[in-house]
Parts: sequence; structure tokens; C-alpha cells
Amino acid sequence: MEEKRYLCIDLKSFYASVECVERGLDPMTTNLVVADPERSDKTICLAVSPSMKALGVRNRCRVFEIPKQIDYIMAEPRMQKYIDYAAETYAVYLSYVAPEDIHVYSIDEVFIDATPYLPLYETDAKSLAQRIMEDILEKVGVRATCGIGTNLYLAKIAMDITAKHAKDFIGFLDEQTYCKTLWDHRPLTDFWRIGSGIANKLASHGMFTMGTVARMPEDVLYRMFGVDAELLIDHAWGREPTTIADIKAYHSKTNCLTSGQVLMRNYTFAEGELIVKEMTDQLCMEMADKRVVTGSLTLYVGYAGSEHQSARGSACLATPSGADTVLIPAVTTLYRRIVLPDLMVRRISITCNRVTPDDGGYQLSFFEDPAEQERNRSLQHAVLDIKKKYGKNAILKGMNLEEAATGRDRNRQIGGHKSGEK
Repeated sequence: MEEKRYLCIDLKSFYASVECVERGLDPMTTNLVVADPERSDKTICLAVSPSMKALGVRNRCRVFEIPKQIDYIMAEPRMQKYIDYAAETYAVYLSYVAPEDIHVYSIDEVFIDATPYLPLYETDAKSLAQRIMEDILEKVGVRATCGIGTNLYLAKIAMDITAKHAKDFIGFLDEQTYCKTLWDHRPLTDFWRIGSGIANKLASHGMFTMGTVARMPEDVLYRMFGVDAELLIDHAWGREPTTIADIKAYHSKTNCLTSGQVLMRNYTFAEGELIVKEMTDQLCMEMADKRVVTGSLTLYVGYAGSEHQSARGSACLATPSGADTVLIPAVTTLYRRIVLPDLMVRRISITCNRVTPDDGGYQLSFFEDPAEQERNRSLQHAVLDIKKKYGKNAILKGMNLEEAATGRDRNRQIGGHKSGEK
């Protein structure tokens, strides 16, 4: 059976590299961080350039954590610009392989099944990776790193751990070299899907490396992690049966839509209610665009001054709906029921659960007017058409103009960060 060759390609310090390229600067030698200067020095840096990392500045640090003696450029986030660069990079991938052999893992990282293309190009995996990386640098201006593996997991680990130490930014792992070279590697958190919580739990049982995990009796790991132990055991040995074809064939049995934000200041109970209404309205627009409805809503509200003090509750709808006339009153009632009015609000998250296609295949209650539902649906799509043509802020509701409202600013953001567009 032909041995697989997967590539995991990551764009180095992507956001920071884009900002350097836009300024005509070398991303590898320029001290630059991507962070919003309008926020406090506690704001997180979305990216730091490679030269900043070489000075000991860690990725995703907060601005105040950057040593004062370092002279650097602070670039305001431009999320739309990064999406445009990612699209250009994806076009490079498509010039070498078909889309069914590419899995986009994040805006700056992809997996590629290179196996069928090696005989086509009469080359090996490393040479193909070098050609793609050189093409990205020439056409996009951003440097890339690449991990090559005999399965998806090993490609990811080769990219995360070994490629960064190679002169050509390319690493290779198969099961044998993985066990030989990385079984004693520390810390465990360098490995994909092992966060500090899992690492601490393993450490409490004397496991500090993948080698000690692999040698641990499996029944011990199953008692610790349940069914999740199966994945941990496979990864400890460098095994991963999932393919890109498996990923593309996967369909979730249930779906949800979520909106969340951390507020820029402490909000009163009444101001928090306004934000909840705005967020629900935006979710209604998203559901109208995707032509789906929800069966229930979950609301999370985090209070100011405590990371652990919060309110959480859910509300079930009589029938699935995506209408703002139904969802906004439902979430407002839930907010008033679960949130303490004397505490200040700082974090809000709303989830639409059990999201299904709006195909009318559900029973209306006795009190619902089908004509009113259709009128609301038509109105939502009319508003969507205007927003798509003239911008998200082309048409607003009165609540969006209140002083405490955040909807207009969020309409100019992508993923909670500035899009760079005015």
C-alpha cells in the first residue's frame, strides 16, 4: 500500500507578516505587533513578527508585557486585508493540487494530501513543499513553514515542532522518527490538542512526555479521560487514521450559531440588555441569510470583576424560528430572569441551538400567524439585500444608535477585530 505524504503549511506570523509586506518591510527583521492602539495596554497582540519572537516576545501576549526597551511598530488589525492575502495564498495551492486534496485548517494554515501529485510532478514531498513555499513568498510576500508526515497528525507536529528549527523551515516525521526524536520532547503542550489542563492531569500521574504516555497502561488513561483516551494513545504513538477525505465527508448531526463579545467597559444591567438585543438581532439576520431557524437560545453573561462569576440560562421556543420578533423578546425575558441587576456586565455570549433548515417542516402553534411570519421573513431578506449592497451599517434600528450600543462598531469588524475597512 502506498505510503501517504501530507503537507501542513503555515504562514509565519501571518498577520504581522502581511503588515510588514504592506509597508515594504522584511517580516523576518522588522519589529512589529498587530494590536488595536485604541484599546488599553491590556489588549492582546494578535500577532508578533518573527524578529519580536527572537527577542523573547511570545505570541498572543498583551501589549503591557512587551519589554519597554524594545522599539517596535504597532499595526492596527485589518482583518479583511488578511482574508485577501489568505485567498491569494489559497490560489497558489490550487495551482498545484485540487481543492478536494486541501483542508483549510485556519486562515493561515492548510493540510494537503500530496501523495497523488508526487508521481505526477516526478518529485518528492520535500521538493514539492519547497516549490509551493517559494511560490507563496514570490507571489504573496509571506514566508511559510511546512511539516511533512505520513499522516495528518505527524504533518502537524512536524510543522509545529521540527520545522521551526530547520534552516529551510521544513520538517518530516513518520511514526518511527516521531517516537525516536519526540518521545522525550518537553513541554507536552507543544503537541497538538494537549493544553495546560490535560498536561497538568498527565503530570499528576507522572507523565511528562509522549514517551511516558505511550508506555502507560491503557486502562489508566481510559479511567482518566474516558473515550478521549483513544485519541491520546494513538497520538502518543504517532498514529492518526483520519484522512482529508474523511474530514470532507463529515457532517455534524446538530448545528448551532454563536455570537459573543467582551465589552470595552463595565455595563449596567440596562445597557447589557441593549447589547443582548443587538446581538440577537444580528443572529436573526445571519439565520435569515442562511435560511435556518433555531429551536432554543442559550445566554451567558459574565460579570465584571470576576472571571468565574456569571449567569447562564436557556429558553426553548414553542416552534423553531429565526424571526427577530420572536427571538429578541425571548432572549430579553431570559436576560431579565437570570442576570443580577446590581452587578456590572462585561462579557456576553448567545447561542442559537438546534439550528435546522427553514423548510417549513415543523408544526406552528395555535397562536402563530403564518402570514405574519412570512411578512417578517420578507422584511429580513429585504434588509439583508440592502446590507449586502451598501454595507452592514447602511440600514440600522433605533437601538443601534443608542450611546451604549456596539452594533455599528461590530459591523465594521471581522471575528471581533477591525476589518480595516471604513
